[in-house]
Amino acid sequence: MMLIPTHHFRDIERKPEYLQPEKCVPPPHPGPVGTMWFIRDGCGIACAIVTWFLVLYAEFVVLFVMLIPSRDYVYSVINGIVFNLLAFLALASHCRAMLTDPGAVPKGNATKEFIESLQLKPGQVVYKCPKCCSIKPDRAHHCSVCKRCIRKMDHHCPWVNNCVGENNQKYFVLFTMYIALISLHALIMVGFHFLHCFEEDWTNQQQAYGLPREGTAEARTSLHEIKQPLKSSTECSSFSPPTTVILLILLCFEGLLFLIFTSVMFGTQVHSICTDETGIERLKRKHQPRERRASWKSVKETFGGDFSPNWFNPFSRPCDPEPLSDRDWVRQVASLSDMGNTETTEEQSEERKDEDSVEVIDE
Repeated sequence: MMLIPTHHFRDIERKPEYLQPEKCVPPPHPGPVGTMWFIRDGCGIACAIVTWFLVLYAEFVVLFVMLIPSRDYVYSVINGIVFNLLAFLALASHCRAMLTDPGAVPKGNATKEFIESLQLKPGQVVYKCPKCCSIKPDRAHHCSVCKRCIRKMDHHCPWVNNCVGENNQKYFVLFTMYIALISLHALIMVGFHFLHCFEEDWTNQQQAYGLPREGTAEARTSLHEIKQPLKSSTECSSFSPPTTVILLILLCFEGLLFLIFTSVMFGTQVHSICTDETGIERLKRKHQPRERRASWKSVKETFGGDFSPNWFNPFSRPCDPEPLSDRDWVRQVASLSDMGNTETTEEQSEERKDEDSVEVIDE
């Protein structure tokens, strides 16, 4: 149970009628297990479409510009399988992160009956979200895009058109990891492709201009080679050289940009999991101190049990969070003296103990 410093309170009222139940729509009946979650946000949908387009563009350039025209069959097959597998896992992780409920708090449960059923004791408070009319459990925050309170909300990511929270953080981490891997793989293949084609160009030019002309037949052959386009322009790509260069440069720019971006996001997410501290909690660290779980325990809960290949599988579920109990909705008040603030007098502490009413904080 989290300790809440009293100076953090805002708009404290003493009666549960403050919740204004007539303005709170009762929570809907829970849907069947596996019901799809989708946020109807124009910006998020556009970003998700752009994400898929960029991955498919990389697929097109890698397959039709670099691998299929290559004469090295083994090289093409191995790199084609690896790249397509990573791209499939990246898109699957993206879908799971986008279509999984991140941990939404039941909407509209801030009713008088629900508050009274908690049977709060003196010194206990509940937090009400005035935007979605929900009682907020510990570590829940309201998302203005999803229009819901999300448990262990880290941030709202427009690229997956969803919040990153308790239930889908694993899929978001896998998405950033696989995007970083295919970006690195694409950059390596582009580098090898350029080196291979430049080497063939140089070899063909040496053969065209530097061969000794010992006879008339050889001279005709050399002149014929000079007039013909270099073989490497067709062997290195099925497109014209200018088109090939433009496609590869765009792929390099995309790969470098997303490699940096997703690597940073992957690192911050792993750090948040290991420290059991979300991005929002990191910003509020000085104002809301709390106990943290062990790093390995936090990692296992996020990825679904002990280490196994399922950690890297976007189709396996993380550990199911425990259903919220009555004590999860309640937070214990910590007096200012307990928080190290000397401004609270003993008389104020005694008055607080004598209060037998419910404290509801509108956050």
